[in-house]
Amino acid sequence: MPIDMHPVAARRILRLAFGTALALWVSQAMGWGLSFITPVLLSVILALPLPAPGFKKSLVFVLALVVPVWLATWLLLPLLTYHPMTGMLLLIAACFWSFYYSASGGSAVLGAILTMGLAIVAAVGSDSIVAVIVVNQALTLNAVTGIAMVSLAYGLFPDLPEENDVKKRPQAEQPSRDAAIRSAWRSTAIVLPVVVFFLFYAGSASYLAVMIKVASMGQQAENDNTVAVGKSLLMSTVIGGIGAVIMWNVLSIWPSLIMYTLLVALAGLIMGRRVFQGQGMAVNGGTWSYAFLTMLVIIAPAVMDGAGGNAAGAKFFDRLAMMGFATLYGVAAVYVFDAFWRGKAVQRVVE
Repeated sequence: MPIDMHPVAARRILRLAFGTALALWVSQAMGWGLSFITPVLLSVILALPLPAPGFKKSLVFVLALVVPVWLATWLLLPLLTYHPMTGMLLLIAACFWSFYYSASGGSAVLGAILTMGLAIVAAVGSDSIVAVIVVNQALTLNAVTGIAMVSLAYGLFPDLPEENDVKKRPQAEQPSRDAAIRSAWRSTAIVLPVVVFFLFYAGSASYLAVMIKVASMGQQAENDNTVAVGKSLLMSTVIGGIGAVIMWNVLSIWPSLIMYTLLVALAGLIMGRRVFQGQGMAVNGGTWSYAFLTMLVIIAPAVMDGAGGNAAGAKFFDRLAMMGFATLYGVAAVYVFDAFWRGKAVQRVVE
């Protein structure tokens, strides 16, 4: 790191890199179900300039992931099976609300976690209720462990006095209601069709990582500039994909948990420099934070597949291709949505 880097940014970069790597090492060493979700949660939370979460906020984060997945399991999935029209309306409303919450000035972390939970349930909804319950139990364990690791990361790299000064500054102006509604519908247009596809796709549980990426794309699309959103979606996938390919090839030479953890920490240090700048986020910080998340959701399930046989390489590149197709779809959805929304807005002005 350059010696002239702001101390607040340096502390946040270290927290992101080593906090995520430590979470990955603990989850992989313990080997519980869907253990790759723990470092993904760390990357979502630690990639934002947030203060250290207290007990109350930590509990809210856990409930934001756990409660929706259990409610969706017992309420939404039966409706989608026996009353599909009612269930589909509820699914649309749930997706829209999760995006509207963050687009209207709510916590970006809570919005991302809510959307992630809905997407994960949808990804396994077509398999069986037993599979969904197993996934929900694993998510609960990952959520609790993830929040504990966040507290540990802040304990290792605590806030500096400069960060407390930033927290006391006036908050940015909240977006208008119309802008928040537009942003929420655009994110819903990106995520919902993919959620519905996986909901009725047999064996979709093996594509949980793809659903996490799609859910993150919805949050990433909360931007008024069509070109900026499309560029951010593409760049985050390309950067994350390149990082995952490099890491996969290094691990194929030296398959070791220590090497795996060190590579994730190194990636966090490199990408973190693009995420944080000064006392806040860098100009393209969001793109690089989603690139780091993309890298994790590509490489982490592949490493877990590697313990099961020689097909791990094929699954890795298959998952990588699906990430690419999902991103291209997301970019196309943004352009189509904005073209129609703008068209209607212009028509109202003319009338």
